[in-house]
Amino acid sequence: MSLFSKENGEVFKSPLNLNNPVAVQVLGICSALAVTSQLKPAIVMGLSVTVITAFSNVIISLLRKTIPNRIRIIVQLVVVAALVTIVSNILKAYVYDVSVQLSVYVGLIITNCILMGRLEAFAMQNGPWESFLDGVGNGLGYAFVLVVVGFFRELLGFGTILGFQVIPDSCYMENGGLYFNNGMMTMPAMALILVACFIWAHRSINKEQ
Repeated sequence: MSLFSKENGEVFKSPLNLNNPVAVQVLGICSALAVTSQLKPAIVMGLSVTVITAFSNVIISLLRKTIPNRIRIIVQLVVVAALVTIVSNILKAYVYDVSVQLSVYVGLIITNCILMGRLEAFAMQNGPWESFLDGVGNGLGYAFVLVVVGFFRELLGFGTILGFQVIPDSCYMENGGLYFNNGMMTMPAMALILVACFIWAHRSINKEQ
């Protein structure tokens, strides 16, 4: 099969829309609620999951014919844990402030159902290149939802985007305007509502599913 065949293109593109891991499969919801109060940690979390999903898929795909069936889950967890440790240390070294914001949720990537689901359902049955595309596609599909939710939560909850103020001071009530930041947007309950709205919009657009 060609590296850039139509089949491989579908493997990559499907999780970005029609088979989105959050909107369709309803996976990875916990971290989507926990790390999206601001856009920057949402982006970092999404990229971290993408990198870990892609490379764990490749490693398991390369090893799939040598892994005894009875210990395959243990091997998958060891591979994911090693990659999570590497990514966690890189975040602490280069974006420490974001690493602190993400707190334990980077470590909890180990138990993310998207990763374990792709390893078991795809990487164990397919070659390394297809598994890499599947991992990147699912990671980016997950990251897209986090970015959308993080964007609206930070904008409406803090009046900023990536820490930069975008709603002018003159718009706020204390300065004679009509706007005030919505504190509800900073709470996990509102994240759940926004994710639900995203799922509703996605399924309304893709009625043919």
